[in-house]
Amino acid sequence: MLLNALLLALREIRCNLMRSFLTVLGIVIGVAAVITMVTLGNGATQMVADQISSLGSNLLMVMPGQRLGPGRDSAGAPKFKIVDVEAIEQQVNGLLAVAPVVGSSVTLVAGTQNWSSTVNGTINAYLIAGNWKLAAGRQFSDDEERAGKAVCIIGNTVKKELFGGQSPLGNSIRVKAFDCEVIGVLAAKGQGGMGQDQDDTVLIPMRTAQRRLTGTLDVGSIMVSLKDTTDSAVVMTQLRSLLRERRKLDDNVDDSFNVMDTKQIAETLSGTIRTMTALLGAVAAVSLLVGGIGIMNIMLVSVTERTREIGIRLAIGALEHEVLLQFLIEAVVLSAFGGLVGVALAFVACLGLSTLMHMPFLFNPAINLTAFGFSAAIGVIFGYVPARRAAQLDPIAALRHE
Repeated sequence: MLLNALLLALREIRCNLMRSFLTVLGIVIGVAAVITMVTLGNGATQMVADQISSLGSNLLMVMPGQRLGPGRDSAGAPKFKIVDVEAIEQQVNGLLAVAPVVGSSVTLVAGTQNWSSTVNGTINAYLIAGNWKLAAGRQFSDDEERAGKAVCIIGNTVKKELFGGQSPLGNSIRVKAFDCEVIGVLAAKGQGGMGQDQDDTVLIPMRTAQRRLTGTLDVGSIMVSLKDTTDSAVVMTQLRSLLRERRKLDDNVDDSFNVMDTKQIAETLSGTIRTMTALLGAVAAVSLLVGGIGIMNIMLVSVTERTREIGIRLAIGALEHEVLLQFLIEAVVLSAFGGLVGVALAFVACLGLSTLMHMPFLFNPAINLTAFGFSAAIGVIFGYVPARRAAQLDPIAALRHE
């Protein structure tokens, strides 16, 4: 009986191909939109998490001022000193690396090429804390760090802009008023969690930056990398207590510094993106309901057109549930076919958009199966009313219908 009903449904759909196509179009668009929104949202979430983690593993950023981001009030807050960095290394447990950083935006010159970039004065621990690898060359020697030698390690973007395809090792670049020998090249990282180009950077020894760039012994920020087994909340509490003590802040005085946990930032941004993805998915799901209404509308029209046919079937012995099943299967076939086409369309769209937007393509079987199941359920829900109406027709009245 099911096979016979399915064959009848397919025959009716084939006889009205254009109408059937327009009927399932709403389902196709709805399924494709839901899957695309959710898949791209998952890809964006993963991309943000990867970008944040590329800043460093279990990384804390300690900065002067009470707020972070644009407009942060660091101007009036006291800067850090090297002794603060040493105190953190000695008195805070569970640390992998501690790196002071002092940054300055300067114009770099190499031969006839020039490029504006950020020069960071730091130590070798910066490479550990920031999860950096060397693509070529070496890191600073102990003598170079102690004496503040004019040597530098450059990022991949700076290498491309100043040296093109040539090796920069052993060459010099002009940083403000002094020449700096290139001793290393950082492995490329790409875009950071805040949208910045992480490869557009130059590293020089801390003492070199203090003497030749800033002219002070101040430290702009401190990078604190934790061991994998260390609880970041405990370390943040220890850091806050230590720095408040060193800055002699009373209990009723707010912190004059800020400790930022990159893991918490990643979780916050990921949570925000997931919320937006759910919202967009819900909006896209509305088109599925519109497609379901379209199926019900067309099925009601089909019942009206086929009233005489239904009457003949009932008159020669067809049961009500057989007529009900025929129309219900027809509606489910339409919606399920639309769901399959929507899944295929979404796969192609997600693959193309992920490549275009440079984000990972994360195929999620659960959302694909859910969207397809929902489209089939819509066929059952919105196809039941027309099918029930067809099954309850009076055979005599149906045979008289013109």
